[in-house]
Amino acid sequence: MEKYNVKFKKKFGQNFLKDKNIVEKIVNINNITKEDLVIEVGPGGAILTKELAKVAKKVIAYEIDKDLKEELDNKLKDYNNIEIIYKDFLESNIKEDIKEEYSNIYFVSNVPYYITTPIIMKLMNSGIRFNKICMMVQKEVADRLSSEPSSKKYGSITVLLNYYYDINNELFVSRNEFIPKPKVDSEVITLIEKEDKLYLKDYNFFTKLVRDSFQFKRKTIKNNLKNYNLDKVLEILSKYNYDLSVRAEKLSIDIFVDIANNLVD
Repeated sequence: MEKYNVKFKKKFGQNFLKDKNIVEKIVNINNITKEDLVIEVGPGGAILTKELAKVAKKVIAYEIDKDLKEELDNKLKDYNNIEIIYKDFLESNIKEDIKEEYSNIYFVSNVPYYITTPIIMKLMNSGIRFNKICMMVQKEVADRLSSEPSSKKYGSITVLLNYYYDINNELFVSRNEFIPKPKVDSEVITLIEKEDKLYLKDYNFFTKLVRDSFQFKRKTIKNNLKNYNLDKVLEILSKYNYDLSVRAEKLSIDIFVDIANNLVD
C-alpha cells in the first residue's frame, strides 16, 4: 500500500484480509473448477482474487476505488483470467458484464460491511442462478441470518433470505486478520438457492408484508399490519395458535408465506 501511495478509505469500508491460509480455506469451501466464473466485489489487495483465479476459468472483480488500479495492475499482471471493473457494483449490470457461458457462476467476496444487505439483495434479484454465494460478513450479521424465531436477532432480513437460500456459517475470522483492524470479528457464510422453496403467489407482496411486520420490532402484528386485512391475518395466525398480539419475531417463514398467500387477491 505504501509502495503505491494508496490510502485506506473508510467511506468504502476497506479492510484488507492479510492471512493467505484463511483465503485458501475460503476458496476450498466453494469447489470452483476451471469451467467456472467467479464474481468478486472489492478485491482490495487482491489476496483473494489471485487464489480464485488459480482455480476458476475467469474472475470478474468490481472495485469502486480507482486509486487501487496501479497496485492491482501490478499484482495481477501475470493473470490473464482476471477482469477488474472499476465501478460501483450496486450500479452495475452483472448480466451484461458476463460475456461468455460458464458451467457455474459463483460469488466469492470479502464484501464491504456497510453494503452487505444491498449486495445480497442485488444478487438475489439479478436473474443469475449462482451455484453458491460465499461472503465474509460481520459476525453479528452472520448470526442474524442464521437466527431462529423468538431470537432477538431474528428479523425481516432473516425471513426474506432464508425463504430463498439455505444459509450456513462456514468459518470464523478474527478482526486481527485484517488491515486496518476493524472493530468487529467476521464470519464466512454460504448461501445456496433452495430447490424446494415454499410456493408464493407474489414475492414482492411477501417482501413488503415481512418488512412491515418488523417495522416496529416492539409492536405487535396488529399494530404493524393495521393497513392489512386483519381478519384474514387473524384467521391464519389462529391455525398456528397465535393471535394478533404476537410479535413478528415469533413467526416462522412458513407462517409469513401462509399470510401473504391468503392476503393476495
